[in-house]
Amino acid sequence: MAGRFFVYILSSKSRTLYVGVTRDLVRRVLEHKTKSIPGFTAKYRVDRLVHFDETDFLSEAIRGEKEWKG
Repeated sequence: MAGRFFVYILSSKSRTLYVGVTRDLVRRVLEHKTKSIPGFTAKYRVDRLVHFDETDFLSEAIRGEKEWKG
């Protein structure tokens, strides 16, 4: 699947980290900030974008996500 993909890292004030993949980084970060989707990031207030990489291939984004999660 071709297009633009982002693998990103979010952090909370207490330094809890979250790694994810998305096509629309701005929309996704806004979702985290507004806690519009219940789950880990809403529960732990993980909403600060600290790093992202961009690629044209979903497979590369997923590979990057797995590497970052270690």
